[in-house]
This record gives sequence, C-alpha cells and structure tokens, in this order.
Amino acid sequence: MGLVLGIESSCDETAAALVDSDRRIIAQRIASQDEAHRPYGGVVPEIAARAHAERLAPLIAATLADAGMTLDQVDAVAATAGPGLIGGVMVGLVTAKALAMAADKPLIAINHLEGHALSPRLADASLHFPYLLLLVSGGHCQILLVQGVGRYQRLATTIDDALGEAFDKTAKILGLGYPGGPAVERLALLGNPKAVKLPRPLLGSAEPHFSFAGLKSAVLRAKETGLHQDADLAAAFQQAALDCVLDRTAKALGSIDKPTALVVAGGVAANQTIRAGLEALAAQHGLPFVAPPLALCTDNAAMIAWAGIERLGQSDPLDFVARPRWPLDPDAEPVRGAGIKA
Repeated sequence: MGLVLGIESSCDETAAALVDSDRRIIAQRIASQDEAHRPYGGVVPEIAARAHAERLAPLIAATLADAGMTLDQVDAVAATAGPGLIGGVMVGLVTAKALAMAADKPLIAINHLEGHALSPRLADASLHFPYLLLLVSGGHCQILLVQGVGRYQRLATTIDDALGEAFDKTAKILGLGYPGGPAVERLALLGNPKAVKLPRPLLGSAEPHFSFAGLKSAVLRAKETGLHQDADLAAAFQQAALDCVLDRTAKALGSIDKPTALVVAGGVAANQTIRAGLEALAAQHGLPFVAPPLALCTDNAAMIAWAGIERLGQSDPLDFVARPRWPLDPDAEPVRGAGIKA
C-alpha cells in the first residue's frame, strides 16, 4: 500500500490531497482564486503566486488533519513542477521540497500535464495502456498516445489558442465573466447552434493539429454586428469547437493502431457537450470512452498525488528546477504558429 501527498499550484487553484495505491482519495482540499481574478477577466500571475504562498501551508495541514494522519505516514511528496505560471509552480515545489527534506521522504516532481493524462486511471482501474488521450485545458490542447507512465507520443497540438483559452476569450467577448468555460456552456444551452455561421479552422485538413484563434475572432466579429443573441453565439461557438475536436480526434484515431480506449482529460473535459460528442465518436470506432469525474477534470492535487503513486519508487533531487514549459513528448516535431504550447 502506498500513500502520497500531492500538491498543485500551477495556475489559480491551491490544492493538496492524499491518495493511496488503491485509488482512494483519502482527503483533499482546494482553495479557489476565482474571486481574486474575476475583476480582471483572467488569471493575474502575481496575484495567483501570492495567494498560493499564503494558503498552501495551512491547506496541507488541514488535509492531513482531515485524514487523521501525519507527514510521517506518507510514502512520498509529489508536487507539480511545471508547466504553469512559474511563480505558483515555485511556491508548490519549494513547499514540497521542504516537507520531503523535513520528513525524510522522497520528492516526486510531477509534470502537470502528466497529472491530467493519468487522472482517468485514478477513477477507472480498468483503463490500461496504450490509450488515445485528448488533453484539453485553458493552456493546452493536444492529442497524445499514452503508452505508459512517462511514455507519450504527441500526435497533434494547437498552433495558436488552446480550446479552454478560446472558451475563456469567447466568454469575455460575451461579457460572461470569469471563469469563462462553464459560463459559455450554460449560455449555450439556451441558444441555437445553427443561428450563427462560424468557421471550423482546419476541419478536414491533412494537417493533424488544432487552431482556435480564428474561431474566437469570428465570434468577436459576429458580436460586433449586433445581429445575434448572445445565447446563439455561445451555442454556435461551442458547436464549431466540438466539430473541430471531433474531426481532429478522428484523424488521430485513423493514424494509429487501435488503442484500448478514447480518453479525455483537462478542464474542458468537464464540458458535457464535448464529452457527449467524444463518447459518440468512441462508439463509432468501437472503443470504450473514459473521462474522469468532473472534480478531477479541473486542476486538483488528487491527480498529482496519483501521478506520484504511478511513479512511486522513484525520487527526484531536491534541487529539481521548476519549469514554466515542460512538454510530455520532447521529441515531437515543432509545429508552425504557437507550437511552444506543445
């Protein structure tokens, strides 16, 4: 039986969790920063880092208290070491280093994207490698063949905006506030997805990658005409985004041997329309569809602790450096545009 303390601080969620090798989330705490960032319509890195520094230590203490455990009882301390907003990443990683050193426990430096990539295995013990993963969040949009822990082949990425970023920018255009993704999804339920003609960037293209910048800009132009209801704009945007996701994912499925499952993870995986579309696509290809529970889609420490469980037995040095960028597949071919997000 292994027990890992996980720490997450890569963006605007301060989180700690205790997870064991039986896939049990023993305790977890998450402190949201939504109210602090809402006036700015997005995450302000300096505000996020300060909040992490203020909240993380008492949050970890509360998580251990919830479980009725002490640090001596854990087998390792796992923390997000990148990618992410570097100030927040440093707060979490330095805290994990201090705890690991004080308790003489192994430090496991976790790639935040690997946390998302492995999180479906925390919720579903039947999910085995290799599976095809659509990783969609505010900062990343990739399709990966997950061959094993630490073994990832990137098949596609975004050449500009990530899907979650496009949702957030659309929310800002429509005046829906922050966080934008859930607000767009709620409003889209009230609209007609066929009422506004929007582009589907790269739909049907031989290029495997995603592009959402043009779609977001088209929403802005449509809004500026004053001819459309906001609900229709939200519904049309969401449908266009889904069409692009399904087209690109189907192309990836056609480029590899049959995986064990089609999996989605990341914050955008909480979107029910996206999930339903992907589930139908998986069925068309005769594949199981796996998505983590909604609580494990957005940033959380349980997925970081679980990645630590998957890597239990290894240890990283206490001088491990926080990384603002950390690709899961460093050998992937660079793409045009903003491929640095890969």
